[in-house]
Amino acid sequence: MTHGFDLNSALVCEGIVGDGCGGGRIFFVEEERLFAYDPLTQERIELLSDIKDAKSIAKKGCHITIQTACEQIIFDLSQLKRIEV
Repeated sequence: MTHGFDLNSALVCEGIVGDGCGGGRIFFVEEERLFAYDPLTQERIELLSDIKDAKSIAKKGCHITIQTACEQIIFDLSQLKRIEV
């Protein structure tokens, strides 16, 4: 458990410092919304909504990938928007 988040959960991932965007933050899906949590400020910011039936979340560089039952969603942290695949 880090800052109250289970990093082993499929719907939680951690941004690694130096990997691009969002280093040190925790990203998670809750109640059909993608959030970023900043442990320094203890602020929780909503990044994306309307995520139906999320199964997993992963982060690589500036992209957060959310796998749902029906699609793959990619959110670009540098642009703060969903990108089409």
